[in-house]
Amino acid sequence: MKQFFKFMFASFVGTLLTFLIIFLIFVGMIAGIVAMTEQKEVKVEANSILHIKWETPIKDRAAENPFENFDFGKMEPSKPLGLNVILKTLDKAKDDPNIVGIVLNMETIPAGTSTTEEIRNKMAEFKESGKFIYSYAENYDQKAYFLASLADEIYLNPEGMILFKGLNVQVAFLKGLLEKIDVEMQVVRGPNNKYKSAVEPLMLDKMSAANREQIQTLANSIWGKILLALSKSRGISVEDLNNIADNLDLTTAQKALELKFIDGITYRDELITKLMEKTGVDEEDDLEWVGFGKYIDAKSKAKTKKRPKDRIAVVYAQGSIVSGKGGPDEIGSATMAKAVREARQDEDVKAIVFRVNSGGGSALASEVIRREVELATKEKPVIVSMGDVAASGGYWISTNADYIFAQPTTITGSIGVFGVIPNFQGLFNDKLGITFDKVMTNKNADFIDVMEPMKPFQYKKLNESIIHIYESFIQLVATTRDLDPDYVDGIAKGRVWSGTDALELGLVDQLGGLEDAVSYAAEKAELGEKYRINEYPIQLPFFEQLIKELTGETKARIIGDELGEFKTYYDHIQTIRKMEGVQARLPFFYEIN
Repeated sequence: MKQFFKFMFASFVGTLLTFLIIFLIFVGMIAGIVAMTEQKEVKVEANSILHIKWETPIKDRAAENPFENFDFGKMEPSKPLGLNVILKTLDKAKDDPNIVGIVLNMETIPAGTSTTEEIRNKMAEFKESGKFIYSYAENYDQKAYFLASLADEIYLNPEGMILFKGLNVQVAFLKGLLEKIDVEMQVVRGPNNKYKSAVEPLMLDKMSAANREQIQTLANSIWGKILLALSKSRGISVEDLNNIADNLDLTTAQKALELKFIDGITYRDELITKLMEKTGVDEEDDLEWVGFGKYIDAKSKAKTKKRPKDRIAVVYAQGSIVSGKGGPDEIGSATMAKAVREARQDEDVKAIVFRVNSGGGSALASEVIRREVELATKEKPVIVSMGDVAASGGYWISTNADYIFAQPTTITGSIGVFGVIPNFQGLFNDKLGITFDKVMTNKNADFIDVMEPMKPFQYKKLNESIIHIYESFIQLVATTRDLDPDYVDGIAKGRVWSGTDALELGLVDQLGGLEDAVSYAAEKAELGEKYRINEYPIQLPFFEQLIKELTGETKARIIGDELGEFKTYYDHIQTIRKMEGVQARLPFFYEIN
């Protein structure tokens, strides 16, 4: 017995020591992450060049998240960037006497077209200050070149090319997959919602005529905006630009030079020489570089003013709209309603800018958020700023705003609703050999049962609900936009529009970005330039966010890192899985490149 207790005690001590060591390692890792993510003031030397090479996805507002874009292989952080931070940092660089210019170094930009356009406009302001912008890449894709086209000088590697080909809008269809696993998707759309193509991937194997029409119109509008910007920057006619795209003429650097898309064919060392001449230094080591990620933490050179009491709240709504608190990249109705309510109830907040970047989601969740926006407009100005997309549910939550801004390339509209009820009977009965039986107290107690087809009466009742919500949507837009309901129905039916077309149709009030919306809000609140920005929803403190990540969200991020470019399809499947109730959602299988 004595020997038994001896071994048991030894085992207990060994286990305790193991847990202690693991705990100390864990604490060390956390301390390391904290140290790596701590903001340290960056000293910017005179005659510095701001080096921009964005590689992590750009959202409207990045989370203060210790694991977002964290490289678990190298155990290194990669600071996520939000559009809000990028715009603020470029403004700071414009006014910083130590920054003499920018070098863009990117083959692509991890952002939507509208976000890219907003960054491009801000860089144009930087350029107007008299500072230079050079761009260099071994290859340019279309979006990267759109951004680079405003540079004073554009350079390309001798063996590089520019992928200039026009827009390709690709839609993924799941009908064949569903048939193979014997799953039927029972679809109910609003009256004549022929453009509400979010359901088409579940029931067709190619685009319907209506969907093809709306996507073609949308693509033409966005492409037209890009061509006008390139034509202005590079002095090439729109007709010539289209011919160049049609003929894929930019597959060699020499051809890109001949056609005036670039200013020189250059190796990186030759670019360094040009920059030395531009900045007046004799040795490469004398060139002062500062990376954009580091420069974010540099102290502003603008004169420090007394912080005003009055504030403008910027409320960020980005992602799919769902009920409840929501998760990463989701707009939870409870979370967003709370954020709008807090901004409304804060007496120091004199106006609200509602930044919407969403293709929609749950109609009920959208209505919960819309109601809070409506309440806010009764107390202070509420201005909507639309990002890459503010469609369907994203448009729904925008309707009550006093004024709506959209970028020319914003995707908006999609005024329509639908319901999707899966029928898994074939999958379980025929493929898996699983059957179900039931007893009911009432003849429709099985409404809605996903293990058998809907009865005609149940379909009829669901259709009545869809029609009611669609008509409510139409009336909501008609009332808030001061339009005739029949006119709204004519431009609705689930159809998507570009920001440019939406302005002509009366769905938005002005073309512009986030900063335009903030300036307009300040004007409406009669604040002049004496205000500061408060951002909502309020971000969790570091350690709360850390615990949240460790309890689940990190898994999703690791999956995303592993899937890379295929994560889009994973997200599509997760979106379908989370659909509940009637949906006001953009066609979510769009891939524009």
